[in-house]
Amino acid sequence: MDDETRSMNQLSGHDAGFLYSDTTHSNSNVSLLHIYDQSTVAGGRLRFKTLLAHIESRLDRSPVFRRRLQRVPFELDYPYWVADANFDLEYHVRHIALPKPGDWRQFCIQVSRIHARPLDLNRPLWEIYVIEGLDSFLDLPAGSFALLTKTHHAAVDPAGGSELTALLHDTSATPPGAAPPAPWFAAPPPGSAAMLWRGVFNTMTSPLRLARPLSRAIARWAPNAFTLAGDGARRQADVPLTRFNSVVSPHRVFETRRFALDDFKRLRALADGATVNDAVLAVCGGALRRYLGAEGELPDASLSALAPFLVRGDGRPTAGRRGMSWLQVQLGTQIADPAERLAFIRAQTAASNRVARAAAAQELTDIEAHVPAATLALSSKMLGFASLGIGRRRALANCSIANVPGPDVPLYLCGARMTYFSAMMPIADGLGLAFAVTSYDGQLIISPTSCRELMPDPERFALCLRESFQEAIEAAPRKPDPPRARKSKAAKARTAAAGRKHTAPRPPRAVRSARPRASTSGTASRKSLPG
Repeated sequence: MDDETRSMNQLSGHDAGFLYSDTTHSNSNVSLLHIYDQSTVAGGRLRFKTLLAHIESRLDRSPVFRRRLQRVPFELDYPYWVADANFDLEYHVRHIALPKPGDWRQFCIQVSRIHARPLDLNRPLWEIYVIEGLDSFLDLPAGSFALLTKTHHAAVDPAGGSELTALLHDTSATPPGAAPPAPWFAAPPPGSAAMLWRGVFNTMTSPLRLARPLSRAIARWAPNAFTLAGDGARRQADVPLTRFNSVVSPHRVFETRRFALDDFKRLRALADGATVNDAVLAVCGGALRRYLGAEGELPDASLSALAPFLVRGDGRPTAGRRGMSWLQVQLGTQIADPAERLAFIRAQTAASNRVARAAAAQELTDIEAHVPAATLALSSKMLGFASLGIGRRRALANCSIANVPGPDVPLYLCGARMTYFSAMMPIADGLGLAFAVTSYDGQLIISPTSCRELMPDPERFALCLRESFQEAIEAAPRKPDPPRARKSKAAKARTAAAGRKHTAPRPPRAVRSARPRASTSGTASRKSLPG
């Protein structure tokens, strides 16, 4: 079997790691949240039957929808992707409603419960929940609804999840009618005997296939082995322990705050060369500083985050699933001033040696692809057991921050305009806080996911996010007002003459709408879509 066939039909070593690391209280689910205003639908109402037919018409656009995993006996090899002969669309697409009054707090509790439940590994690794009853969001009309798509990280990474979002949506409120579903027949899966034989063969030949990527990695790392080892040990030793570096429970909490993307572009001016991503890291660091500081739990040393990204062998970003690396970045939580914190973060992210080390992760990915499946499964379980004593050792990081870019234009689902797009990331023992950073139609949304025991008050943490941003934006330079066009003397004379002719009193200023604004306090955020 050649490498191309293997990559298309068999789970990669990188993705198998997410599968093997699942426990009874922690899984690798990635959930995307979409909220819609259905007043844009013809007739003002979108029926579940119509939505179900729409999803069915687009199943053939991605292999993720109808494929499941088939395990190899004795875990001699990585599982295979096979067609699910018993595929049932109505099992995967579910319809629920919030109880009255249908406010933001109820919504967060419901989606947290859905996100926490493990997926059935004997079926395609995705579920879609249509959630109605969003009637008490002040900035949305009554009757709004949400769509939650939940996938396993082994099947779709966060970037791939946003691709599924694009598959289900249109850029027009009047898309063409749903086409009848294309005929589909499940291809027969490989037999157990064939998988067992291939597993034995791959296990026996893995040392030979491992030799080449291992030699490349040694050649790349050897000249800097002592430097990298010393630097890695120093950075790990500098990571202090917090409440989020503990064993997590099966229960999840979720919150979010929305911002204008242009405001984060303004924040870049606080530090030379800073990017929007640097500004996001600085705001998240400020939120952690406020949250832990209020509890008297803020360490003196800077907290760190793991930021995943994809690299090619030369260190450049790539869109593929291969070559994923994790960059550890200190968040400057020991720095009170937002401008100084951003400059501190920018100095790290701009360092070229970090990019070089990240590029070396390509070799690690290649090595992982040829590690025997049984070895990888055993090592993942051993890491799970080791996490039970995580409080007695240093942490690798205090949280993770993942970017899930969305479209920069409005999207529609069967005519309903999408008004909100965010994500929920997986957490694990020792890494009990994950930030999802999404963008959509000029908005930037930061959404923390954590464990209910580690963060019993997610509304207060979301308020810390808002306060951290507000502190930074007040320090950022304002955009200069556009220059006013100078009037000629003749134009001024004509204007004065017109003013003398029209002596009627000027109308009063328009009264502001009495519609209440969405508050950023914890109490108010329970009643409205936070901003």
